[in-house]
Amino acid sequence: MVANLTTPLLGVVATAAIGRLGDATLLGGVAMTSVIFDCLFWLFGFLRMSTLAFTAQSLGAGHRGEVPAHLVRGLIVAAAVGLLLIALQAPLASAVIGAMGGSDAVSTAAKSYFTIRIWSAPLVLANFAVLGWLVGQARATLALGIQVAINLINIVATVTLVLWFDFGITGAAIAAVMAEGSGLIIGLAIAGWLFRGAPPMPRSALFDRDKLCRMFAVNRDIMIRTAALITVFLFFTAQGARSGDVILATNSVLNNFLMVSAFFLDGLANAAEQLCGRTLGARDRAGFVAATRLVIMWGFAFAIVVSAIYAFAGPLLIDAMTSSAELRSAARDYLWLVTLAPLLGVFAFAFDGIFIGATWSREMRNLMLLSLVLFFAGWLALRPFGNTGLWLALLLHYVWRGGLQALRYPAMLRQSFPAATQRTEFA
Repeated sequence: MVANLTTPLLGVVATAAIGRLGDATLLGGVAMTSVIFDCLFWLFGFLRMSTLAFTAQSLGAGHRGEVPAHLVRGLIVAAAVGLLLIALQAPLASAVIGAMGGSDAVSTAAKSYFTIRIWSAPLVLANFAVLGWLVGQARATLALGIQVAINLINIVATVTLVLWFDFGITGAAIAAVMAEGSGLIIGLAIAGWLFRGAPPMPRSALFDRDKLCRMFAVNRDIMIRTAALITVFLFFTAQGARSGDVILATNSVLNNFLMVSAFFLDGLANAAEQLCGRTLGARDRAGFVAATRLVIMWGFAFAIVVSAIYAFAGPLLIDAMTSSAELRSAARDYLWLVTLAPLLGVFAFAFDGIFIGATWSREMRNLMLLSLVLFFAGWLALRPFGNTGLWLALLLHYVWRGGLQALRYPAMLRQSFPAATQRTEFA
């Protein structure tokens, strides 16, 4: 969870650094493109999720020889997808930034950031696979070290290039590429150390047809699920952009609060993925249920703390992220909505982790698509309330996500743990 918490700090630092320049156009450009990259890389988050789940299940089932193969498969997919994104960068930038609906000045700033940061794509995706592989083995300390290193390098480089060398929005993009490259070097060095003394991996095991088919099926479902989720956040950002540069920048500032709370809860979801994957592999129903309860309990505990911090310290945090009096005033008007987000998101994040760890990917995909439909229905109903209605629709989407998965959970539990195959211990 600590590793996840450091991730949104990148957005906070980039926003704060560019915000200190006092130009709402540049801040809007960073906001727009940061969301685009968050969503673009998030779309391929299946590399982390599936690698984590398959690794944990293999360990739970006692198939330790299969563990290295999960990482190698993930790295191959990461390289292929990352290089494809770089090759398609020109049409991708035009299509996505144009669809966001920002002003000409904001779009120009966004393209400057995009054309540099896109080169981090293979690095980011490879880091997804490495981190998922480590967490799947319950090597959270190593994963934490890599993630913290990435983020600290990014923070230092962003502040240095943007504020010290006055590189502006370009400096923030260069910092992201530098950090991801450094993280991958560290991650591969750790993987090599863990592989030491292991027998060579047979090509037949690495490219086993049945295992590859299962991996691609799970990845496909998670990707579709994630695309539905990304649609919500891209639509949210696009609506803010169409409301003017001030609303776009205001939502950008508040989105950092949202991301911090999300990564708090996503850290617990990562724990659920590992625990539920391992207990499922071991056919340990009691352990699976206990992990579910533990994650939900801690989720509400952390949500209460984060909401309280936002309620009392929110105005000070807003002031730290922008020097614009207009943006500070606008952000305070919507702060109460951000304060509700952690509490409303507990079930959504917890059950995401549970479903991913158990590789209940098809059900998660279908429920997310239904949640997307409900989001748009809510937005249409709340549209007369402007930006407030947009935020309320986003918060209600948290409720739909978590509620639908919670309702489906008992049936999936019975399906995955038929009485004849249950055991109470790890293999």
